[in-house]
Amino acid sequence: MKYLLDTHVWLWWYLDPERLEAKTLRLLEDGGAELFFSAASIWEIAIKYRLGKLKLDTAPENLLPTELARDTIRILPISMAHALRAGTLPQHHQDPFDHMLIAQAQLENMVLVTADTHFADYKVRLHRA
Repeated sequence: MKYLLDTHVWLWWYLDPERLEAKTLRLLEDGGAELFFSAASIWEIAIKYRLGKLKLDTAPENLLPTELARDTIRILPISMAHALRAGTLPQHHQDPFDHMLIAQAQLENMVLVTADTHFADYKVRLHRA
């Protein structure tokens, strides 16, 4: 099974794993699941770090490549199909990064790992974090 991690899920796993449910920690740590992280999430982290809304001990350009590789998390690039799908999604909420994750999960047949309750308004398979 392929799982796409929402930005906050990876951040919680890295910074504050107690925030994740036990079943989500098992999923992330068992090594049997294919884990993916969107280029959109990397962009979101870089923006929030630059704006001072996200505190990290190491800059994202140094932290993310090392930590994602260590946890065998693959990067999911943004394709034209992803961008077009994200642009057509209903506006149940206004976060463009979330729209991209939903579009990617739909088109790549992935389960989206999130604690965001707004995602239930979209046609996407979810794993509640």
